[in-house]
Parts: sequence; C-alpha cells; structure tokens
Amino acid sequence: MYIADLHIHSRYSRATSREGNPENLDLWSRRKGIQILGTGDFTHPAWRQELNEKLIPAEEGFYTLKEELKLKDAYTADALKPRFVVSGEISSIYKKNGRVRKVHNVILLPSLEAAGRLSAKLEAIGNIHSDGRPILGLDSRDLLEITLDTCPEAVFIPAHIWTPHFSLFGAFSGFDTVEECFGDLTPYIHALETGLSSDPPMNWRLSALDGYQLISNSDAHSPSKLGREANLFDMPLSYASMASAIQTGNGLHGTIEFYPEEGKYHFDGHRKCGLALTPAQTREYGGRCPVCGRKITVGVLHRVEELADREEGYRPSDAKVFENLVPLPEVIGASTGHAAAGTQVNAIYQDMLKELGSEFSILREVPLEDIRHCAGLCVEEGIRRLRAGEIGRTPGYDGEYGKIQIIDKEEREGLYGQISLFDFAGIPMPAGQAPADEMPACPPYPVSDGKNGKEESWEAEAAVTLEDLPVTKSKDQSEEPPASGAVHGLNPEQAQAVTAGEEMVAVIAGPGTGKTKTLVARILWLIGELGVKPADITAVTFTNKAAAEMRERLEKELGGKRRLRGMNIGTFHSICLKHLQALGEDLPVAGERERLKAAEAAINELGLKETPGQLLLDISLMKNSMLNEPDGGTDSAEQPDREQPAAMSDQKAGPSEREDGQPGRSLAREAYDRHLEDMGLMDFDDILLRALSHSGDADFHTPWLLVDEFQDINEVQYRLISEWRNNGGHLFVIGDPDQSIYGFRGSDAACFTRLAGENVDMRIIRLTRNYRSTPQILKSALAVINQNAGDIRYLTPELSDGAAVSVMTAESDLAEAVYVAKAINRMTGGMDMMDAENEYFQTDKPRDFHEIAVLYRTRRQAKLLEKCLRQESIPCMITGKEDYLEDAQVLECLAFFRFLRNPMELPSACYVLTQSCGCDEYEAESVAALISETVSQGLTWGDGLLAALRERLQARPELTGFFSLLEEFLPLRDKAKPRVLIERWRSLLASGENEALDRLAEAAVLYRSMDAFLDTLLLGEEGDLERSSGKIYTSGAVRLMTLHGSKGLEFPVVFLCGVKKDCIPLKAGHKKTDTEEERRLFYVGMTRAKEELVLLTGPERSAFLDALAGTGCVEADVRKKKPEQQMQQLSLFDLL
Repeated sequence: MYIADLHIHSRYSRATSREGNPENLDLWSRRKGIQILGTGDFTHPAWRQELNEKLIPAEEGFYTLKEELKLKDAYTADALKPRFVVSGEISSIYKKNGRVRKVHNVILLPSLEAAGRLSAKLEAIGNIHSDGRPILGLDSRDLLEITLDTCPEAVFIPAHIWTPHFSLFGAFSGFDTVEECFGDLTPYIHALETGLSSDPPMNWRLSALDGYQLISNSDAHSPSKLGREANLFDMPLSYASMASAIQTGNGLHGTIEFYPEEGKYHFDGHRKCGLALTPAQTREYGGRCPVCGRKITVGVLHRVEELADREEGYRPSDAKVFENLVPLPEVIGASTGHAAAGTQVNAIYQDMLKELGSEFSILREVPLEDIRHCAGLCVEEGIRRLRAGEIGRTPGYDGEYGKIQIIDKEEREGLYGQISLFDFAGIPMPAGQAPADEMPACPPYPVSDGKNGKEESWEAEAAVTLEDLPVTKSKDQSEEPPASGAVHGLNPEQAQAVTAGEEMVAVIAGPGTGKTKTLVARILWLIGELGVKPADITAVTFTNKAAAEMRERLEKELGGKRRLRGMNIGTFHSICLKHLQALGEDLPVAGERERLKAAEAAINELGLKETPGQLLLDISLMKNSMLNEPDGGTDSAEQPDREQPAAMSDQKAGPSEREDGQPGRSLAREAYDRHLEDMGLMDFDDILLRALSHSGDADFHTPWLLVDEFQDINEVQYRLISEWRNNGGHLFVIGDPDQSIYGFRGSDAACFTRLAGENVDMRIIRLTRNYRSTPQILKSALAVINQNAGDIRYLTPELSDGAAVSVMTAESDLAEAVYVAKAINRMTGGMDMMDAENEYFQTDKPRDFHEIAVLYRTRRQAKLLEKCLRQESIPCMITGKEDYLEDAQVLECLAFFRFLRNPMELPSACYVLTQSCGCDEYEAESVAALISETVSQGLTWGDGLLAALRERLQARPELTGFFSLLEEFLPLRDKAKPRVLIERWRSLLASGENEALDRLAEAAVLYRSMDAFLDTLLLGEEGDLERSSGKIYTSGAVRLMTLHGSKGLEFPVVFLCGVKKDCIPLKAGHKKTDTEEERRLFYVGMTRAKEELVLLTGPERSAFLDALAGTGCVEADVRKKKPEQQMQQLSLFDLL
C-alpha cells in the first residue's frame, strides 16, 4: 500500500514557505510516511529547471531525489525513498454562460519533458513566470483540451471542488454540474478532489458524482503541511498504474481525510464578526451577517446541501474506504494542552518520529502501548480517541480553520487525578489553560428582519435626493410617445426626436440619455413608418466600432443583413474612402512611418527647426480646419494617444514666411503632400479633402443623413455634411457640446450654434434624462462641467442612490497604479484564495472584470497601470494606439503585410527590401519600379505576379530571401489569423526578444483577418484599436483606455487616474491649454461611470477637483486601509 499526496506547491507559488524545495519536500515526506509526492508547480520554468537538476528517474514516470542532496537528522527515517510525480495546479479565471468563473485544476504528467511541452503551450496563452500556480484567462474545458492534445497520458483533476471562491462547484464562481464546466470533454474527467472541507460521505450525497473517483490531497503550501489529506494506492509502482487507479478506481484503495469540520470553509459564516452558521441559520438570516449586515460566506456544507439529491448518511455499495485523521502535532497539542506549533509539542513530535517511525504509521498503526511508553498516557489517549472517532470538532468557516477537541483540561486533570499524568511524560502542567471553545448551539444574535441599522444610517448619510440635482424638461414634450414599434420603450423626448418631421433636426443629448438608442430608433422609424429605402440613408459614426455596433443592432431589429442592403453606415473616412474607390482614386493611405518620412523630407527641404511629429500635428490641423496656417496659440493640448513636443511659436504668419523667419506652414504642407505623392500615397486627412472636391457628384448626395457625435466634427466634415444633403436632403444630428473633446483636430463645441444660425427652421430637442449614472456621480460631474461658460447644465438621474464618488490621493504614479490594481483585485473577490480569505477583499457585490474601466490622460500612464494589473494577474484590454507601433521591427512587419495585400504599396516594398534584404535605397527603389511596371500589366498575386517578378529579377541573388518570404506567406495570407501570421514572420526574421512585437501579436488576437487588422491600424479612431494584455483574448477583462478613447462607452466602475496638476488639465510644451476643452474631457471621463467612480489624484491636485466641494465626495489616502467596521450594538428592542 502506498500513501500519495499529489497536490502541493513549491516556493515559487504565492504565499508559500521558502523551504518548498526538493530537499525539504523529500525530508518531510519521509517524516510523514508519504511514498508518492506530487512536485507541484510544473509550469514554473525555474522550478522545472530545479527539478531537472535535483531529481533522477526512478520507476516509469516517477523520480527520486539525488542521494547526495538528501537531508538527514536524528529523528527522520533514512530508509524511505519518496517518489516524485510531476504535478501542478492551474487557476482559470474566465467568463462562461454570463458569469465569471474561477476554477482550479490539478494536472498530473508522466515526465518533466511532458511538463516542458505543456508549459510551452500555456506560455503562449498567459504568464506562467510570476506564480507557480499560474492564473490564465482560459476556459477549464479548453485547458483540458490543450492538456490532452499535448500529453494524452495526462490526468486532469478538478481541485478542491467545493471551495467557495475557486473551484468547480464553488458557491461564488463555480458551476452546478461537471458537464456545465467541461461540456463535450466531460467524459475525460474521471476523478474529483474533495478538498479539506468535504469528505467522501458529503460527496456521496450527489448521485451525479457516482461515476467519479474521489481523491484527497493536502494542497500544502509548506513541507510541514504535507499529508493533511492523502490517497491510498494498492498498485505496482509506476505512473501508468497510478493514472489507471485514479481514472478507473482499480488500485485506488481509499483516502486519508481531514475531518471536514477542520477545513476553512465547512460552515457558513463571517470571520470578521466571529460568526459561524449552519446552512439553516444562514437561510434564517437571509444570507446576511446579523452583526454587520454584510453578505455571509457560504461554506461547503451549505453548497453540498444545495446540490445534493440524497439524504445525509447515504453510502454507495462500491464506496472506497476513508480514514479521518488529524496531523500528529495537532493531536499532541490537543491532548496535552500545549500549542501545536510550540517547542514542547515539537520535542514530543521528534521523539515519537525517532522511536516509533513516520507520522502516518504513528497515527494509524503503531500499538498504543508503544505510544504510551514514548509520549505518555495523555498522547496515547488522544491517538486512541482519534482512531475511534471520539473527538470534538468546532467547524471552520469563512477562511478560519476549524478546531478539534480531544482531551480538555478537566479530563486531563481527572483521568487519573492530578498525580502524575503530566509528570509521566515530563511535561509541565499548563497554567490557567481554559478549556477549548465549544460551538454554540445557535449564534447569540437575533434573527434579522431585513433592516440593518448601520446600512440604513449609511444610506441616509450618502443619499442625494433628486431635488439636489438641477432638473429641466424639453419644450413641448408630450406625455406619451406615438404608438409605434420604433418608439417602443422611449421616453417622450426621445420619441419626439425619433418622429420629428422637420427637414433638419438637432438633438442635444447629454451623457447617458440614450443617444445611440435614439439614433437607431430614428433609422427604424424612417424605414418602418415612412417607408424610406435603406439605400437612401447614410449614418455617420465617430468610430468603426460604433458603426459595426449600429449595424448589428439594426440587423437584429429588422431581421437580417438583407433588410439593410444599400444603407451606408460608417465613419467619415470610411464613407469617403468608399466614394473615392468608386471613382478610381484609391491611392494607398500612408502609414505612420511614411507620414513621418515625408514630414522629415519637408523639414530638410525647407530648413525647418522642429520635429516631424509636430509638423504632422500642425498640417493635420490645417487640413481639418481648412486653414492656410494653424493658430498655434490656442490648440488643444494633446492628441489622445501621445504627448506631443513643444510647439513652435507659429502665430498667424503669412503663407511664405513666419515672424521667426521660418517658412510658413502652407509651404511645409505643400512639400509634405508632394513627398507623399512621390511615394504614391495619400495622407489620412486627404481622404476627406479629396472626397469634398468631388462632393458635387450626384452619387455623393443622400436624401436622409444622420450624424452621430456631431459635437466633434471639424470644418471639412461640416462642409461634407452640407454637400451630402444638398438639394433639400434631411439632416439629423445628435451629440453634446459639453462632450466636444477634439479641438486639436479642428472640432468646435459651437457647431450646434453654427448649424442653428445657418438654418433658422432647424428643430432642437434636448435629452436630459440620464439612465446611466447614479445621482452621486451626476452631481459631481455636473458640478465640474458647470464651471465652463454657458447656461447651467441639467441632467435628471433615473437611477437610485449609489455610492459616493471617491477621491483618493496617491504620493506617486506607482502608488496610484498599485492602488488601482489592488482595488480591482478586491472588487472582483480576489485572484486567489489568499485574497478571498482576506477581509479586505470581501465585498457584497463582487464585480466581473469587464465591468471595470481604468481611464487616463496620456499613454505614458497606461504602461505602469498595465504592469501593475499584470502583476496581480488581472486580465485587461488596452484601447488606443501605443508606442509599440513605432518600433522598427513592428513597422517592418506591417510594411510586409501591407505589400502582400496590395503590391502597389511600393513604399512598403522598399522598406522591407532595405530592412530585410540588405538593399540600399537606390536598389530598393529600382526593384519597386519593376514591381510597379509588372503590376501595371494587370497581374495580381493570384494570376502569376510572383512568377513574373521572379523571372524579371532572377539576376538579383540578394532578393532570394524576399521571394522566399512571399512564397511562404502568400498561401497563408487569406487563411491564417493575423496573430499566427505575425508570429510566423517573427520566427523567420525577428531576432531576440522584442516586447513591441509581443504587443503587436496581442493586438492581432482580436482580428479575424490581416486585412481587417491593417485597416484598423490605418483608418481606425482612438477607440477602434484594442490590444489584449496577454496572448489570448478574453471578453471578461478590465478596460484600460485614454479619456478620448472612452467616449461613447459606459462601465459600472470607473477609475479615473492622474487627476492632478499638469495632467488634467494637461500642460504640454509651450502651447496654451484649452482649459474648457480639458474640463469637457474630464466630464466625459466622469460620466462613463454607472455605479462607482474613483478619482485618483496626487499631492498637487487638479484645479478641477475644487468644483467637487459640497457634492458629497469621500476623500482618502491610498496608503490607509479601509477603516474597521464597528460592531453593531444590539438593543433590547432588537431582541423582541
């Protein structure tokens, strides 16, 4: 018979002993009497390397410690030679069936080589370096599939299946059935680990588990805790025999169990209040702690009763044997009245090991008489009672281990009198030792009536009534909307907007007032009620993502894609590019590299004293504003995705020369455009200007034009709108002047006023009912925006009261980022069991990761925030363009795939030739000329272009590598996903580690095709480009984004970082900050929050925070922990 403990952890796991190395694991296995021990943590590279160095192969699939490394002492048996089997635990946190799931699984493997192969697969998915038990955003079913695909001999076991926070059946984030978790791969699950808080009889109560083998392991985090639970095997000593025993039961004799009451989660309860409850009492109290009113942690017994279909006491006919044992030091301590970890108990423990053998032998087999002679009558009686099951138990609850009572003080004094019971063993009588606490029959608290005084008082203090917020109503509003499917569920103001019959309608929609809902309903009204053809409708959105979402909603409402055929939905740029392509003016759009190159050429040509980046900003503003020269004095401080260099003092000088003697921007613009034209490219901003030059064409006109986010249009877009609706077309614009945040692109918050002034018959409708944010959030946000010029803004909250807005002060950017990561960890219930057991991490309403957004002003902030979130293993998605896109190898990679998509992308071809093939610029341009000439003959990649190029360039041996790349990727271009293409390109061309290429692959994960990925990089707005912080995409992730990128989105919880001097409002270079636009940007960020808003500031606060005085915000320092909740004083009336 072999005793095996297969689930343990090394020192590389979080919150484990430093002694968790092979030498000490071997030593303590010998002390405990364990013959087979799991290695634990096989995914961690450093631990795997250490195992390879210190272990040697033994029987098939087993290892032993090298003899020269064995630790020896005077009381540990030398003869026993424990076998190691490769094992590890993986934490999966993912979303499935509408809920976040947190499940732990144990994997056994036949060799360290298999562990290396599986770890390599998992490393491609997530971080396996920071924790021996890695946290992956991977479905348990998919983890099982990857495991079996990599190693069919692996044994996959759901771990501690009843633990509330992290398990298959966990009350907080688990499933109700094995099938719900593993789906079609359920037949490959053969065994379940019971965990410390349950034993076989509890599991026998579920008939659904009858087909599974029940195993038990210690899940030890230190060597001394090995063997708290273990398995009994009667089999040949090999991995194959053990795997067969676990999967079939043949050779699995039974298990050694903790008393389930000793486990940390057996009963329900609330540890902070010292309250343990039976499941019936929890139901009686309505699931709330009767002391503090917080949610009770539901224990294993409660969860078993929820899922059980058999009465307590049922035993299957084929049930395996099991033994309930208690670790020997605890037995000694509970028998003698000394602390189990004390020196007196340790002395007895060592003597017993030296004289009687291993711990399991002593607890299970050694004759009682021998125990008495070695350790005394007291310990003998304790072990006798343990073997007979004659011990008392105080159940554990809410992370608090249970306690056992074996011999209390009175029994120790009365068994044989006080004559020599302790003298016999040479143990002094413990003075003043109180008897062990006993579990009360029922908690000494009254049954809750559902009204908690402390909670009510908090609500009374934090509540903001509707009268506290400014309220207004739209003019001429009707009480009931017209009867129509398109306006079903709309409020009166929304219905007016949807059904307005005027030729021009402007809807001013504050944040959270249902802008998108109103816009979609307007289109449905036009089609369903007025009979407008979809082809006569053009809807302009601000981002490609918004366009896709609008199309999806319309398709759902109208019954499929065919009903939308011909409707034009997209951004200004995508719609204009489509028009230009129809006219044959589809020049490739310059990427960032080509734009910088053209700007640098213009600077060198004209002798300008500035950076290419600054010149590009000025030229873009000129084009978008349709100005000859930019007004350098009042530009917005910063683009959303970059901190820009200091601006040159370029006031409104003439077109040929500025006041400082430098050539004017008009000359720089002409030079820049000329250099792009020489490359065969057009500027991104020229898409709109070229389209505007063709706006007189009949094909550009639309009878029904709808424009979203109207407040952010620039001069070119304003003129396009005027041209598109020429000849009496209908115009419907919607937006909010207080959310105008793109002044650096030429937008103007006064666009509504301008449109109204030019069209006196235009109808204006205001939406002021906010359905997004709590009154507390709205009150704070309105206090900020009302500091801007203009009339008082009003929004009427439709939600009930919520939490007060928090203003947290952090001493540094790092302290701020660490706080955000820790706070998210707490809000989501913790990332591991250490967190879950910490009172700080307990919350009545655990959040899903996707409910949380972290907003910031500059991309520099994002790097530190992402690092801290990854350190906490929190999955996150980063929105917006980042610095990695400017990396040389990233640019080379993207240039290759752009050329692969369009062989007339000659600048991209030149770049690849110079970077990858060793050509100089002259050689690259000559090759590009031959490519252009060959393509002009009508050849494409699909009909002989590659062969023709090879024939024409066969005399150029330096191009061999170039043609090899084309032959490698052309067959894959339309078949493989972009991430696969990028990683394949990297394996062939990139050298060494490159974090930027890692980031590019993480962004590519989100796209189905390389064309879609390239289009987003070229044409996408700030909110269109996303990157998964990891190598797989997970929808359940925290969102990190700039304030600009957050426009149009909403989240239950928002952290708004960097609300401090020179960051919000941003001070960039020597430009004058547009304070009102920066305040609008801050307002946009605040109003993304639905339920909770946390503002992070520093020692030098933002001046914008002054407006929050008197709004009920709560201020605190991130260094101070949450104040301890005071115990509620129960009065006599509570007991009646």
